[in-house]
Order: sequence, then structure tokens, then C-alpha cells
Amino acid sequence: MTIPYPNTQPMPVIAAVTPPSGASRPRVTFLGTGYLGATYAICYAELGYEVLGYDVDPDKIAKLNAGEVPIHEPGLDELLRRNLAAGRLRFSTDIAETADFGDVHFICVGTPQRADGMGADLSYVEASVTSLAQHLTRKALIVGKSTVPVGTADWVEQLVSKHSPADLGVEVAWSPEFLQEGFAVDDVLRPNRIVVGVKSEWANSMLYAAHKGVFDLAATEDREVPLVVTDFATAELVKVAANAFLATKISFINAMAEVCEVAGGDVTQLARAIGYDPRIGNRFLQAGLGFGGACLPKDIRAFQARAQELGAGEALRFLHEVDLINLRRRTRVLHLAAELLDRRYGPAGPDLSGTRIAVLGATFKPNTDDVRDAPALAVAALLRKAGADVHVYDPQGIDNARRAVPELTYEPGMAEAVTGADLVCVLTEWADFRNADPTVLGELVAGRRVVDARNCLDSALWTQAGWEYRGLGRP
Repeated sequence: MTIPYPNTQPMPVIAAVTPPSGASRPRVTFLGTGYLGATYAICYAELGYEVLGYDVDPDKIAKLNAGEVPIHEPGLDELLRRNLAAGRLRFSTDIAETADFGDVHFICVGTPQRADGMGADLSYVEASVTSLAQHLTRKALIVGKSTVPVGTADWVEQLVSKHSPADLGVEVAWSPEFLQEGFAVDDVLRPNRIVVGVKSEWANSMLYAAHKGVFDLAATEDREVPLVVTDFATAELVKVAANAFLATKISFINAMAEVCEVAGGDVTQLARAIGYDPRIGNRFLQAGLGFGGACLPKDIRAFQARAQELGAGEALRFLHEVDLINLRRRTRVLHLAAELLDRRYGPAGPDLSGTRIAVLGATFKPNTDDVRDAPALAVAALLRKAGADVHVYDPQGIDNARRAVPELTYEPGMAEAVTGADLVCVLTEWADFRNADPTVLGELVAGRRVVDARNCLDSALWTQAGWEYRGLGRP
């Protein structure tokens, strides 16, 4: 059922529940303090909850307790320091302390792609649930928030039954996350929907109490937060279905970019024209280098793998092509680089030796320091493999990029990166790059050639400044 809140109709009656700890509102824990768990823990403390974040990494926990956010997310560092000072938030490596503290335990660990296939690696989920269940001493609700294959919640329920004392009556629920990096604080405090998969009224009531801070904030701001209460399988499918749809939309417009390039069309104008159709919309219709990050690529592959296991592989076969279109964008930049540098593209690719290329951007999107499966970093590595001397600058992701691909040369600023470059490749659409003065940059480079792999630059302005410009899917 879908329950808008607040609404002109009375809220459905959800029975008040006393948290097992005896606190006035549920004490919440977040197991795993990576991007997902740290953001949720900090934001829920901001909503007034007593929060404990747990992780097995002592260095990460020490930094969080010292007021240092281990990721770049706008606004998060200030919230962390404020809530540590208020005493509502702390972090620990002690699983027994975590089990004793919480009424609602959110599982926020990673589910990376398996090394031996496309499916999701659930070993972190298993380890956290098993360890927590063994240390519980009273009734609690364990809530999955990680993105997982459908069927995982039932398996977690079996793990809990196996490892926790039967007389405690520990229950399981599922509530997927929908965070967008760069906007995650607002996505937690002001979500566009909350989805919960539950099997009992008690679990439903506990989850409602655990989200009441979100609903109360919405009420004060005169907003609605739809609440979808459903079964385990549907709750698990919501996140992967949403990611599959978004990935498909991105790859569709990038497929149109391929057609535009051979037909002489302009994909940016095409996207604008079809985006005015309210059935389509203009979000995620920006053609360019394609999607990356820790979610979309591995999630669509895991979705295909799980569908195959369930006997529904044919239904998601199109996602294989979505993936291929996305990966082709990376080699397209290599083609454009060779074209601009007047190098032949042979069966083994181009020979770019003797050229210096500036790469602007390393993260998979702006306003984050996340370089996981970042198209920008993958292209930089391809350019270097082709023999180019590659100099990379990114406003936030340099340290992570250097750890991921140490063989590239990293610069402290945009000017240093482009100085002496024969070609500039804009691979992440940071505002610094979008707003850069092409005339000023033109005085620093060896050759005024630019590949705009995100179609984020003003092509007319750059052309007027004497640059040879190439965008993806543009004439």
C-alpha cells in the first residue's frame, strides 16, 4: 500500500510501539560506515535519534569520532561535528556494544560485484548479520538497506534465526536506500519516498517510529513523503529496478549520440526536444561519457545474474546491451583523441606516444570524491596505455584516483594540468571546468584541441576562442 504523509486524509492507524530498549524513540545503529552508513548515521542523529555507527575498520571509526568524514559529501562534515558535540552520535568497532545499544539495526555494508561473475558478493552482509545476531540479548529489528539480489531478505531471516536466541523474537525487514552522491544529505533528510518490506505489524510500527523524524520534518516544511509498505521481494526489487531504468535511459541517449554522429545530428538538441515530452522528461538524458560509480554498473549486472538464476534471464537481456553501450562511450573518447591529434586508429588502437593530454576530472560525477568505476579515470588509463603523457586534475578525487591508478600523473590545479597539453579532455562535469575561460586556458596549452566528453562546455565560446572542439554526439 502507498501512504502519503502528510495528507488531507487521516494517516492509517499504525500502532504505537515501545522500543525494546525502553527509550522514548528507537535507538538506531548503522552497520557499515562507508558512504551509505556514515551518511545515514549522521543525518539520523540530525533528526534527533540516538545513533551508533559500527564498522570493523578502526581507522575509519577513529576519524568519524574525531569529526572527520572519510568521504566528500557537501554539508556532511558540519552535521557530523554538530551531532558528535550534541552527544546523539558516536561510532564503535565493538559489535557487542552495538547489539546492546540498538532497537533498529540498519545493515549498510557493501555488496560489490563478485570476482568470479556478475552477481553480488553478499559476504559482507552475511558477516555483519551473523556477528550482530550472535550478540543480541533482546528483541530487535534488523533492517537491510544495502542493495541486494531479490531473495536476500529471506536468507537474512534464516541467518538471524540460526544465530540469535530463539526466545528473543528478532525480526527482519527491508528498506532500500536511494542516495545520490553529491545530494545525499537531502536524500536522507528529505527523501522522495520511503519503501519498507515487512512481515509483521510490530516490524511496520518499529520502522515507522524509526522514520518518524523524516515525516515530522516533512510536516514542518509542508511536504509529502510517500511511504510504500510492501513485501520483502518488492522492497528488494525497487532499488535494482530503479537503477536499471536510469541506466537504460542514460544508455538510450548515448545510443542516440552514436546515431547523431553518423547522421550529422546534435544529440544535445535531440535530448532537449524529446525531454519536453512529460512522459519522457529531461533528467538523465545528458549524452556523454556514460554512467559509473559504485551502484549502477554492478547493480545492473547483479540484476541480470539474479534474474538468470530465477529463470527470468530473458526478461533482462536488454540490460546487457545497456552495459555495452555505456562501455563504448569510453573508447569513443579514445577515437576522438586520435582524430584531433591526427593519429591513425588501427586494430590495436591509436599510437599517442609523444603527446601530452590533460584530463579534467577523475570522479564518476561532480560533487563527490568517488572514483569507483569512474569513466573519467578509465579513459585516462586508456589514453596512457595508448602512449600519451596524461596529466589529471580533479577538485576532490585526486587522492582516491592516485590510489586507484598510480601510474598517471596528477596535478594540483587545472592550470598545471593543461600547461603544455596537446589535447584537453573534459571527463567530469565539475563547475570549475564548465565555467573555465577558454581564452585563458588557450594561452597555457600547446594545442587548442578539446574533447568535451560530458557535453558540458559552451561549444560556440570555445570555438570562438580558437579551440578545435569535439563533443559526443555533436557535429
